[in-house]
Amino acid sequence: MLKKNLSFELLNPFCSAPKGPRLGQLISQGKLIPTPNIFHLTSRGVIPHITPDVLKSSNMEVEGVHMAMEDFIERTYLPTATSLPDISLHSFTATSRKTIILLTPRRTLAVSTSHGNSNSGISVYTSQGFKPISNHEYIEFIRANSPNVAVAMADIPHGLKPGTKRLAKMSKRTQGWLSEVLHEKSADLAVFAPILPINSFEQNDYLEFLSDEVAEEISGLAFYDSDLILDIPATTRLSKLPRLTLDNPSSPFSILKQVSLGIDIFTIPFIALATDVGIALTFRFPLPVSQERNFTSTKNDTIPLGIDMWLPAHSTSLLPLSAECQCYSCKNHHRAYIHHLLSAKEMLGSVLLQIHNNHILSEFFSAIRESISSGRFEIDHQAFADVYSDEFPVKLCQGSRIKA
Repeated sequence: MLKKNLSFELLNPFCSAPKGPRLGQLISQGKLIPTPNIFHLTSRGVIPHITPDVLKSSNMEVEGVHMAMEDFIERTYLPTATSLPDISLHSFTATSRKTIILLTPRRTLAVSTSHGNSNSGISVYTSQGFKPISNHEYIEFIRANSPNVAVAMADIPHGLKPGTKRLAKMSKRTQGWLSEVLHEKSADLAVFAPILPINSFEQNDYLEFLSDEVAEEISGLAFYDSDLILDIPATTRLSKLPRLTLDNPSSPFSILKQVSLGIDIFTIPFIALATDVGIALTFRFPLPVSQERNFTSTKNDTIPLGIDMWLPAHSTSLLPLSAECQCYSCKNHHRAYIHHLLSAKEMLGSVLLQIHNNHILSEFFSAIRESISSGRFEIDHQAFADVYSDEFPVKLCQGSRIKA
């Protein structure tokens, strides 16, 4: 599906089916981004713990980032991305031009607001509290700050279960807001259409609108519940669009399930959450290296998804965070040093953990793509499930930095 600013190509022969793992590539400004892949979540425009200089010196692979408009709404007298219309988000956040910026109105793991949405817009959570923003304001923000991709505004009552009348409003409002974005967008903006986290019957008119009227105008689909992929109309135009998930995969098992459903682009909150509580991720796909399995096997013969770096056992360990890991943290430091940094509440401890955890996820997706390409994904998926524990380690400490 070709667009001026973004194109997407499916590479495996049968991946246009409604369900099944898909191998593809996004093309943006001449750069190829293989999928399935991850777009890293940001806080106020920056990957948590990772400043631009750290990003460069650690050689982290960051193909794309997810930013939220609500992160940039400040007091009116402070200069922000909303008040500096001549500065793009790439410049304002010191993000490389080679990195795709995906913009949404709200963060992934959005806070439930005290005020409901309206016909003109939604309520968001800013640094100054709850605030309504209209779809017109969102469009103006997009126009002024030039992200590569924008997800249209969706009427989602986060944290609340909508009633019958509310369900009808959700799809009608979302359809209207998407139409406004498509009508007023610049020629080089890629727009993803949101798929609401309600059953397909309740948003049937909206799904038909996507399939019949705007499939050629949108550049992708953004799912707030990835299970709804099965309910998307099985048309060639929609099935060849990239699929983004904005829900909350709780573990690598959830990611693998979503890959099997046909998700292409992921936003994964548990990376930063693991870092904040001092967990170093150690899982590999489909199987761990032999040294790691011998060292971490438990009586149930399952391997933990990560290790708690607060445990005293690491205070004298000269092992890397994960066996044979080639990330900056593992090549230059050991567990004892990182345990010391966490115990001393040094910010560097979280920085090194975040570098490592992002590398683990990058390698995880690289292995997934190789598995799909070789036709072994279902076998490898089962092998992973047989070997690894299905939960992260139970936390014994609260970590060095817990965000509100």
